[in-house]
Amino acid sequence: MRVLVDTSIWSLAFRRNKNISIEEAGLIKELVRIIQEMKAAIIGPIRQELLSGISAPEQYKTLRDKLRAFEDMPIDSDDYEVAADFFNRCRKKGIQGSHIDFLICAVACRNNMPLFTLDKDFELYSRHVEVSLYIPNPPKDRSSS
Repeated sequence: MRVLVDTSIWSLAFRRNKNISIEEAGLIKELVRIIQEMKAAIIGPIRQELLSGISAPEQYKTLRDKLRAFEDMPIDSDDYEVAADFFNRCRKKGIQGSHIDFLICAVACRNNMPLFTLDKDFELYSRHVEVSLYIPNPPKDRSSS
């Protein structure tokens, strides 16, 4: 099963400040595992979010080159329509979200892929639209082995 990796997870992994919590280290380790198993997926809008706002040209180039290892999943016209429907459904429930967030949900839904994210907004969306969230397996307790 492929996993659509959201901006928040990629950002965590590529963060320059390596002061991370144990939980964050576990998420990075899970991303590495998904990548090694060739299950990590990305779409163009996530790539754009990751690269936007990087003012140092060398840092931009380094991240761009790392991300080029991952081919963008295609986005179909239907995905934009489904994203608009998701936006409207959530808005009716009083839930606001970005157009990109709902496009991410639509692509994940069409491809029957869970979304790996730290963004809590997706938990709200998942209550009202057909997107599933990727829950990493907790590390096995070695004391019981």
